[in-house]
Amino acid sequence: MINSLLNNIQSLITLSPEEKDIISSLFKEKIYKKGDFFLADGQICKQVGFVTKGLMRYYINHDGEEKTYAFSQENQYVSNYESFLPQSPSSKIIQALEDSNVFVISYSDLQLLYANVREGERYGRIAVEAVFLQMLIDINSFYTETPEVRYERFLSNHPDLQQRISQYYIASFVGVKPQSLSRIRKRIFGRI
Repeated sequence: MINSLLNNIQSLITLSPEEKDIISSLFKEKIYKKGDFFLADGQICKQVGFVTKGLMRYYINHDGEEKTYAFSQENQYVSNYESFLPQSPSSKIIQALEDSNVFVISYSDLQLLYANVREGERYGRIAVEAVFLQMLIDINSFYTETPEVRYERFLSNHPDLQQRISQYYIASFVGVKPQSLSRIRKRIFGRI
């Protein structure tokens, strides 16, 4: 399983055998059962993870209503950088939607990776840039796209997730109530 993490890193930077050993020693495998929290409300995010199996949901609790804003699945990173980088309490929640295997690295071990892997800082920058860009795209879509367009983009970007995520969470991600998502689905699939 560590090989999928190493392959992901090697798609961004070149690693020597020694550097692979360093990375393998710094990342620890953690198992999250469905419903477990990677990060609870008010906690400080102490780790970045790489999902090798499973699915995570990011959400906020706004006046008792859960609002989903992102998902992380296999071969993607999971963290709340807003809490992780400054090591401050999080208002965001990250929860396993499925039993998940995640390789995690602590803040201090990530600093060791940056110091001991020749292109480690470049890897960190590229990985964070990708997460940041996706968040900007998702935020922008709430202001510029209709729920129907957001749902179509969700289907396009995550074709396999529709079968793995409840319609309730998808509706929350799109920004509508489940009943409205049902109407959107009928319109879209009625055209096909």
